Amino acid sequence: HQCCFSINLFSSRTARSEEDRDSLWDAWGSWSECSRTCGGGASYSLRRCLSSKTCEGRNIRYRTCSNVDCPPEAGDFRAQQCSAHNDVKYQGQFYEWLPISNDPDNPCSLKCQARGAALIVELAPKVLDGTRCYTESLDMCISGLCQIVGCDRQLGSAVKEDNCGVCNGDGSTCRLGGPLGVRGGQPVTVLPPSPTPAACLPAG
Repeated sequence: HQCCFSINLFSSRTARSEEDRDSLWDAWGSWSECSRTCGGGASYSLRRCLSSKTCEGRNIRYRTCSNVDCPPEAGDFRAQQCSAHNDVKYQGQFYEWLPISNDPDNPCSLKCQARGAALIVELAPKVLDGTRCYTESLDMCISGLCQIVGCDRQLGSAVKEDNCGVCNGDGSTCRLGGPLGVRGGQPVTVLPPSPTPAACLPAG
């Protein structure tokens, strides 16, 4: 009984200390507008420290939003940010800027290359929130840092697609001719097409 009492007392103290810590903060504010209208963006919410002392924890939180695919004519989000600098002189000249993607050292900086030249410039220290860190990934840049995004489009999620292309699937839904050419997680042998019958061949 003494052991159990000690554990309950510790839990009570822990809960109370968390309440005391949270009581130093004001309530979370409303969510901001999404940084993008499509393609997956970020929204943030703020809270204010009510104490003259330093509050523990974060004063800002993020969530994903606008998780619908953009129409093809919308173009690449990083490319849009580079082209926004086309009408701004760089070292006395105008350039047409193209995006540099998949930078392993700093994927969330806006690096662009002048069309037809070897000139590569960092036009902004960070891309807009919601920009993909890498072209073949859902991970997105938020406040200049690459944040993990799962196939469920949630921040910090480790959920991935299975071999059948199903988010958080177990590989049991594959069909012949489906993603990766697999059925039930096993490779499928695709036979070559049958020769065209002679009767179907053009004359001559």
